[in-house]
Amino acid sequence: MDANAEKIPVERTGIDQSLEVKKNTRVKAAVIEDDRKGISMRRKVVIGQMIVGVTIIFLWEFLTRIGWLDSYYWSNPSTIVQTGWTAAIQGTLLQDMAYTSGATIIGFILGTLVGSVIGLSFWWSSLYSRITEPYMIAFNAVPKLALAPVLVIMFGIGFNSKVIMAFLMTVIVAALAAYSGVKSVDKDLEKMLFSLGAKRHHVFMKVVVPSSVPWMVSSLKINIALALAGTIVGEFISSRQGVGRMILYAGQVMDLNLVWVGVIVLSFLSIFMYLGTVWIEKWLLKNRKYQ
Repeated sequence: MDANAEKIPVERTGIDQSLEVKKNTRVKAAVIEDDRKGISMRRKVVIGQMIVGVTIIFLWEFLTRIGWLDSYYWSNPSTIVQTGWTAAIQGTLLQDMAYTSGATIIGFILGTLVGSVIGLSFWWSSLYSRITEPYMIAFNAVPKLALAPVLVIMFGIGFNSKVIMAFLMTVIVAALAAYSGVKSVDKDLEKMLFSLGAKRHHVFMKVVVPSSVPWMVSSLKINIALALAGTIVGEFISSRQGVGRMILYAGQVMDLNLVWVGVIVLSFLSIFMYLGTVWIEKWLLKNRKYQ
């Protein structure tokens, strides 16, 4: 009886191990299958996007060729490519792209960082946050693009005024996003940590900032578009360089093909900048998971 009693646990242990191995195998298989489905879906999305883009370009070219669209106003892809190539080789298109991109990115980075710091600082004092919040909301409601002439007069027609415009377009949005993250922090968790002897700066760095990261990240995609809009408006008002200045000049001399070149270039710039913010978003959220 004693020998049989000793064999039973061993047999059960072997069965448990076998079940555990089968369970892990099923989980791994499910993960691999999900990864395959994800890759397949991304491939289908990319192919679908390429088909839609090629279709739009083909229809645009075809409709202008047969006269259904007025090529004077709408131009056509082949003419736009030729004009853009000439502007890049013989003109200042590449310098204009670098000028606009630089002002946009610098203003975006400064606005996002400063705004995030302002929003996170509200956690330290409820009195300070309640006094400041209405003014932030009021400033956010001000049409900052209308301030462009004033900023150009204050900071000149050079690079600085474009950076300031991009900065003002993004700083309040970033601050409000960070403040929303601060308000979403679990108050009970804060009280528990304080009761265990944690200092305020420990709670801020270990709880408040990580909890606010998703909120701050959510504003990046909005801010990059706002920063680009601010830079372009600043170039419209007065500038020696930039894609916005090129578009304004082309409109004044009635070179609509060059106008379309500027519009297409801005579209590509906005796409690349948007993809950049998507990469930053994934990187920040990925690092947050491992904290």
